[in-house]
Amino acid sequence: MADDGQDHHPVEMLHPRSLKYLSSQLRILVRRHLWLQVIIGMVMGLMSGYAAGPSAGLLPADVSATLISWVALPGRLFLALIQMIVIPLIFASVIRGLAASENLEQLRRLGMRIVPYFISTTAIAITIGLTAAMLIKPGLYVDAEMVKASLGDMSHVVATGPAEVISLGDIPDKILGILPTNPLVAMTDMDMLKVVVFAVIVGIALVMMEPAQSKPLLDLLGSLQAVCMMVVRWAMLIAPLAVFGLMTQLTSKIGLEALVGMAVYVLTVLSGLAVLFVFYLLVVTLLARRNPFEFVIKIKELMLLAFSTSSSAAVMPLSIRTAEDKLDIRPSVSQFIVPIGATINMDGTALYQGVAAVFLAQVFGIDVGLSGYLLIVLTSVGASIGTPATPGVGIVILSMVVTSVGIPAEGIVLIMGVDRILDMCRTTLNVTGDMVASTVMDRWVGGARPLQMELAAEARREKVRRETGEDIIITKR
Repeated sequence: MADDGQDHHPVEMLHPRSLKYLSSQLRILVRRHLWLQVIIGMVMGLMSGYAAGPSAGLLPADVSATLISWVALPGRLFLALIQMIVIPLIFASVIRGLAASENLEQLRRLGMRIVPYFISTTAIAITIGLTAAMLIKPGLYVDAEMVKASLGDMSHVVATGPAEVISLGDIPDKILGILPTNPLVAMTDMDMLKVVVFAVIVGIALVMMEPAQSKPLLDLLGSLQAVCMMVVRWAMLIAPLAVFGLMTQLTSKIGLEALVGMAVYVLTVLSGLAVLFVFYLLVVTLLARRNPFEFVIKIKELMLLAFSTSSSAAVMPLSIRTAEDKLDIRPSVSQFIVPIGATINMDGTALYQGVAAVFLAQVFGIDVGLSGYLLIVLTSVGASIGTPATPGVGIVILSMVVTSVGIPAEGIVLIMGVDRILDMCRTTLNVTGDMVASTVMDRWVGGARPLQMELAAEARREKVRRETGEDIIITKR
């Protein structure tokens, strides 16, 4: 800021505490092998669901229904807790991540590169999913008549509706619709794209304001982050029980035979995710110029926790810590990319939607055609951007994708039986994609200062925070 064109005065800058300092409880969950507890819960849920279901005939139907409703309670509580905190956690993290950026020029450069990057990788992920499903043809391994019979009266589980046809004249309204005229309504509707847009606008405004004016709101958002992570900690305590209850409920309703019949579909999704993982390693090697094997070793704890929680938002603190402490990514980059990526970078989910759409088309004998596949790609890209980073939400988004090309959404009920394990796997790839994006952007964009200077400055500020008890540090430059 200049006075008379010659004298330059120091500029005050805000430095919010990084979300990574809330990751200690998450790291404890990794050391306690939460992922193994979740897998055990899943296997036990399959067995107990079969025992309580009509196939085994061990319990009367009314007794079985009552018992299963209680067994599923921890799972429903787990989902409710995660869904409850994801909006405030993403909102606070995006704003504070923007405030942690070095300057507006760096924000502009990051924004101009990360949005095309996310859209491109999402489109590639969907293409991988479609290709895998068309080559393996998992729908041909399922008895279509058995599927229709097993659906029965469960078709109400998934809402159906006519496909929405968008004309060229509708595009301006669609673009304008991204801007939330009522942010509170966007939050209650869990419209993540509008929430992120609102958070970005607020974050940029705070960066441009005087630090003394910005500090109170950033302090409040810091407290909100801490509260959200405490709720995440509570949810993680019941995660194994949650998976056990949800798998018991699904297996008892759908039947173990139907789940076994879905084995080829599961293998198709996992094969697609494996190809996507290899693609990520190629990106790390060619674009970020890093050793892919070292990259995997450094993020393995994060991948295990993402697998256990099925929520990109829940592991954000550990994602940022992994990016900064293990991958040596600038804080100004990681604290911007990770919160944004947890919301709009859902490559694993997009791939899964592509496989599921083709699978259901094959089961119901529907010829989608080239135009249908293109529509699936476009719909999946749009749906993946702004998908809430919570367990099970991919099923809801999938109903919109399949109905857009005339596939009966009732078939999703069959997919729900194996969605638990696939949700865990695709979340792992979603979080891995955020780490890859952070690595690439750190090389492409960089920062105003070298990495070691940023890390040293961050360490000094954290020392001041511990001594003063302040969350927001104001410095002069």
